[in-house]
Amino acid sequence: MNATDSPAAAAPPVLLVVDVTDSGRDDDTFDQEARALTARILAAATDAGFRTERVAAEQVGDAGLAERLARADALLVTGGEDVDPTLYGGDPTEQHLGQTFPTADRAQITAVQHAVEALVPVIGICRGMQLVNVALGGTLVQHLTVPGHVNHDDPANSMVDHAVTLDPDSVLAQRTGSTTLTVRSSHHQAVREPGAGLRVVARADDGTIEAVEHESAPVWCVQWHPEDEGSRGTVLADLLRQAAISARSRRAIPGTGVGTSSHG
Repeated sequence: MNATDSPAAAAPPVLLVVDVTDSGRDDDTFDQEARALTARILAAATDAGFRTERVAAEQVGDAGLAERLARADALLVTGGEDVDPTLYGGDPTEQHLGQTFPTADRAQITAVQHAVEALVPVIGICRGMQLVNVALGGTLVQHLTVPGHVNHDDPANSMVDHAVTLDPDSVLAQRTGSTTLTVRSSHHQAVREPGAGLRVVARADDGTIEAVEHESAPVWCVQWHPEDEGSRGTVLADLLRQAAISARSRRAIPGTGVGTSSHG
């Protein structure tokens, strides 16, 4: 029996979906929106062939998240609150700084670093993209001064539509079959300097970095919310399918399957 015929290889790959928190948010409306977005990610991942496990990083911390990652085939970091600015040399007194969850940030950073080192597929969405960037040594724009990335006028729906242009050589463009997309965003921060190994593969018309991919590891991140119910296109499904392909390929290599990563 070869590796691809083994029971572990035949079972659905496991996607660890890492949210920020299950409690402690200051904004109930934001909390409800975040939970709804995570629920849609879980549903899309199931449709893409994953078995999913969802965890709140603030509740489990470094050890709990590392334990779960050791059993996973792929990692997805969701949207959420602002990343702790002290982790990337930002200003902790910046007037627009929102709520932060430092325990969640540190746990997720460690998990991303381990995943990249072990070539575990990683998807980052909105804050998840910012977190991945910080984990790899990048920096963030603490507050965007250009309009059009978040709706400040409707507390119940912060999403806005805008265009992005994709690098034609990117996995994202190849999977979607397009170099221009209309996307749904809700963010006031963004990637400034990409982290080690990351390359910019999409920008908004105002120059804001909208997607990054890793040069050698299976890492794909978008600044927008492809899981929002008003989102157009198939970006989330495309990225999940790409992650599933990479996860299954990794399983087929002896010593890299579920529960065998060196940090477990």
